[in-house]
Amino acid sequence: MSVTGVHALIYTPAAGDLRTLLADAFGLSYVDAGGGWLIYALPPAELAVHPGPVPRHELSLMCDDLGSTMNDLRAKGVGFKGEPQELAWGTAVTMILPGDVEMLLYEPRHPTAH
Repeated sequence: MSVTGVHALIYTPAAGDLRTLLADAFGLSYVDAGGGWLIYALPPAELAVHPGPVPRHELSLMCDDLGSTMNDLRAKGVGFKGEPQELAWGTAVTMILPGDVEMLLYEPRHPTAH
């Protein structure tokens, strides 16, 4: 057996707007799986496992320069919740995507798998 990739899902009442933003603001290429169901190519991924009191999962995006990336994304209509926070593992901010989807964007200070 071989795992060949990760397929992540985002649910939002503003799916059309978020699809447009992923292509236009983030520059993600995509394929149409049929009927307008778009599947976006993602940059390299990594998976970490943390202890926690209840099972859950998260999706975050990483960047090389948080300030520059935020400026680029703001110019393309992406909103942010608060200011970047300095954390032990990196500098992070929450993006607000169409449909009020909150997603973490961060510049890692930890070693990355790629």
